[in-house]
Amino acid sequence: MTRILLDTMCGGLRPYLRMCGHDAAYSLDRDVEADDELLRIAREEDRLLVTRDEGLAARAERALLLHSLDVRDQLRELRDAGVDLTLVDEPTYCGRCNGPLERVDGGRETPEYAPDPSAKRIWRCADCGQYFWKGSHWDGVAEALASLEEP
Repeated sequence: MTRILLDTMCGGLRPYLRMCGHDAAYSLDRDVEADDELLRIAREEDRLLVTRDEGLAARAERALLLHSLDVRDQLRELRDAGVDLTLVDEPTYCGRCNGPLERVDGGRETPEYAPDPSAKRIWRCADCGQYFWKGSHWDGVAEALASLEEP
């Protein structure tokens, strides 16, 4: 999968990319807005910089310049540039913070809002502690990705 750095203008892509198995860092998750700092992170972490800023894209070693403001159109641009937008069977990155996800074993206690891990596959972020499972949000992302084929 692709290691990506999303600038401030592309944050809406985070959940989609992470649910497709991409290591998708987001500039504001790191409190970074300065172009030079974004370029440094992209270079040092070998990330594809995804941006809507033409000047920033021109200065990056590896960049994908998006043109649309709409997230679905941005997803189409990513797909057309060769970024795999297939949902993974086992999520690996937290949708909230991009931290690594760990599978929660059946019988382990979970928060009240999460399903029982003995009845449904559950993952927990090792960094922020958020719990994830394939529910309505997952279905919504799947539908949005499937709709990319429609005009």
